[in-house]
Amino acid sequence: PLCYTSNMKTYPTEAERETWEEVDVVLQDARAILDELQAYKGAGQEIREAIQNPNDEALQDQAWAAVVPLVGKLKKFYEFSQRLEAALHSLLRALTNETYSDSMQHLEREQALAKQFAEILHFTLRFDELKMINPAIQNDFSYYRRTLNRMRINNVPAEGENEVNNELANRISLFYADATPMLKALSDGTTKFVSENKNLPIENTTDVLSTMASVCKVMLETPEYRSRFSSEATVSFCLRVMVGVIILYDYVHPVGAFAKSSKIDMKGCIKVLRDQPPNSVEGLLNALRYTTKHLNDESTAKTIKSMLQ
Repeated sequence: PLCYTSNMKTYPTEAERETWEEVDVVLQDARAILDELQAYKGAGQEIREAIQNPNDEALQDQAWAAVVPLVGKLKKFYEFSQRLEAALHSLLRALTNETYSDSMQHLEREQALAKQFAEILHFTLRFDELKMINPAIQNDFSYYRRTLNRMRINNVPAEGENEVNNELANRISLFYADATPMLKALSDGTTKFVSENKNLPIENTTDVLSTMASVCKVMLETPEYRSRFSSEATVSFCLRVMVGVIILYDYVHPVGAFAKSSKIDMKGCIKVLRDQPPNSVEGLLNALRYTTKHLNDESTAKTIKSMLQ
């Protein structure tokens, strides 16, 4: 019954409309961001030639001309992470308020918002998968910073409207230094949401996350539901959403997703991932291995740790 596990278009009710429209604007741009990231080739060759021939001014200029527009893109992706975090806050506010008595009711009555939440998670994991396999991003940015610093020392005016000041460059650099930058931004955003809304029981947030995880798991492991998926794209959508909510839950819940008292069936979720073709889920398994907070706690069952080895 919960349609956020599919690629169907879901229309908001009157009560959801305001939040839905606000988030929809961000999601419209998310598709273009993924396309740009997928097409990101980097300036590796120009940078190599400039470094190998430090006295050839023409090659230095070529490398700089190649890197400046790329840094404009990297800045745009970073700024988008902040918009995404704001959209997440709007959705969490709507899905955790006291209008309905529990998370299942929220997710059933506000299916259009639940679907948007799922789409944000899908975008986030996809963005990070693409970033992980593209070393050019960090190389381009560090070359840009080094060159910019050299220009400052030599009082050379830095051409290019994508000038990133020092403070912003530090923030962008930290963002891309993370293995999964978008997921980190969302996890921090969810933690911030909980700490800013102390009057809201933390369970309101963690129950929405654990309910979504279990719906995805059931949809993926039950042949009758699985057979209704229109395509493999729907399966990977569902897998990414499941992993995304597990990671957010692990950040926000005091004892995390891996403890015995967790409301997420972690063994079941990992088994679902393990049952997929191996090359299709390695990125998601890595996200659970390296982006979660509590996996290596002593309270995590050995069986769970060994399932993720």
